[in-house]
Amino acid sequence: MPSIAPKLPVLIILHQEHSSPGRVGLRLRARGYPLDIRRPRFGAELPETLAGHAGVIVFGGPMSANDEEEFIRRETDWLSVPLGENAPLFGVCLGAQMIARQLGATVSPHAEGEVEIGYYPLKATEAGRRLLDWPDRVHHFHREGFDLPRGATLLAEGETFANQAFSYGEATFAFQFHVELTTAMVGRWTHRSAQRGPRPGAQPAPLHFEGRALHDWKTVVFLDRFLDLWLAADRRGPRAVLAAAE
Repeated sequence: MPSIAPKLPVLIILHQEHSSPGRVGLRLRARGYPLDIRRPRFGAELPETLAGHAGVIVFGGPMSANDEEEFIRRETDWLSVPLGENAPLFGVCLGAQMIARQLGATVSPHAEGEVEIGYYPLKATEAGRRLLDWPDRVHHFHREGFDLPRGATLLAEGETFANQAFSYGEATFAFQFHVELTTAMVGRWTHRSAQRGPRPGAQPAPLHFEGRALHDWKTVVFLDRFLDLWLAADRRGPRAVLAAAE
C-alpha cells in the first residue's frame, strides 16, 4: 500500500509565555496536524514563507494591535506573507485585529468605553449563514474592536462591537470572539480580569461559567465544522509540499 504523506504543521502564534492554543490545538492534533508553536514576543522568528505549513493561527493576548512594541509591528507586517500566498490564516481576538490592521482597517476601543468580557449574543450575516451554522452566544475577552477591511466579507455581528467575524478571500478568517478556551483557561482569565477591577459591560466570573454551561456546546460544534472548512480552504496545491521538501 502507498504510504500516506504526513501532514504539514500548523503554525501557532502566541503572545504570552504560558499561553496555549487550547482546544483548537487539541483538535488540530486530533486531525493529525503537528503544531509549530512560536512566540515572536520572546524572540521567535516567523517563516519567510508558509510553504512548509498547512496554515497559521494567530491567537489573542492582553496587548493592543495598536501598541508600538516592536513585536506587534513586526508580527502585523509579517501577516502579508500568508495573505500574499493565500495560505490558510485564522486570527482570534488580538490575532483578528492584527489581520484587520494589516488589511488597512482601524482597530479601536468602544466609543463609550464598553468592553466585552463574558458571553454576548452573536448574529450571523447572510454570508455567514451560507458558510456555517453559528453559535448564538459566544465568549469574549476584549476591549477593542475592528472595522471591516475593504474587500472583506462580514460573517457575524454583535451588539456592543458590531464586527465579530469576517473572511478575506478564500483562506483568511478573523473572529473577535474566542473558540479556543478550555475550562481551565476561563478560570485563569477571569481571575486576572477580576484583578484589573470593574470595567463597563464586563461580566463577573460566575456569569462566565454559567454562560459556558449553557452555550459552550454550540461553540464546540461550530469549531469542529469551522476547522474542517478552514483547513480545506488551502488552494495552494502540491507546491507547498514540494517547497517544504526542498
